[in-house]
Amino acid sequence: MATLQQWVDGARPRTLPAAIAPVLVGTGSAYAMERANPGLGLLAAIVAIALQIGVNYANDYSDGIRGTDDARVGPVRLVGQGLADPANVKLAAFLCFGVAALAGLTLVTLANTPWLLLVGVACVIAAWKYTGGKNPYGYLGLGEVFVFIFFGLVAVLGTTYTQAKQLELTTWAGAIGVGAIACAVLVVNNLRDIPSDTEAGKRTLAVRMGDQASRVFFASLIGVSVVAVGVIALDYPLALIALVALLAAVPAVRAVGGGATGRALVPALASTGIYLLAYGVLLGLGLWLTQAL
Repeated sequence: MATLQQWVDGARPRTLPAAIAPVLVGTGSAYAMERANPGLGLLAAIVAIALQIGVNYANDYSDGIRGTDDARVGPVRLVGQGLADPANVKLAAFLCFGVAALAGLTLVTLANTPWLLLVGVACVIAAWKYTGGKNPYGYLGLGEVFVFIFFGLVAVLGTTYTQAKQLELTTWAGAIGVGAIACAVLVVNNLRDIPSDTEAGKRTLAVRMGDQASRVFFASLIGVSVVAVGVIALDYPLALIALVALLAAVPAVRAVGGGATGRALVPALASTGIYLLAYGVLLGLGLWLTQAL
């Protein structure tokens, strides 16, 4: 039976920046438009965090029962390492999805945006189908596409819209920037796992592109996040403070660009996650300061 600490590790808390950063940027955009609602922002954060933890448990379950995690490098694998009953891990995933659904229902009700319920349903389906079901898109090289859509566009734009009831070009730029970094996190993860994923028949984008192309793709995604800040700064110059977050990305860029493999990429994965969180905090702060000063 898995210990409490193993369940916490199985939730992969290091991935939570992917849930928090878009909400910070989306709320910051609403502040810049002077239409922010912190309460709705908090509900959006609960939705995002619950979905992120849910998808982590769902991936643990689905990859575990397929045998994909049998020789995986990285964090605790509850099912793959035989630490927990697969049924319990699946239950944990759906409990998290349930929390996300309740928070999402409350959010769209208070924001009077009932049509966003359809988006919420799509989010839950996408979370499960990443590695679950008969034809998981994570095994087809489409993981980065869905991460960009749901942890970039949907999360940022949805957060802003529920508060401001409108979107700006800068909101879209912020969503693209956050989505690009979230994709970069997945690229590092899949780059690390190319050998084990290839053996297990998991055709991630990294497996399809190959080692070198994946490293170039990673650098390109970091570049996109920088360009996004530049676009936002045209209207909100204080957004340039987000470029300070690049300091957190330096170790990852060096490791990936330097050819690190296997366990040597674990620190790069962590620093990319830190970059995502710092990017969200600082960009959100810059946008908030636009209204506050």
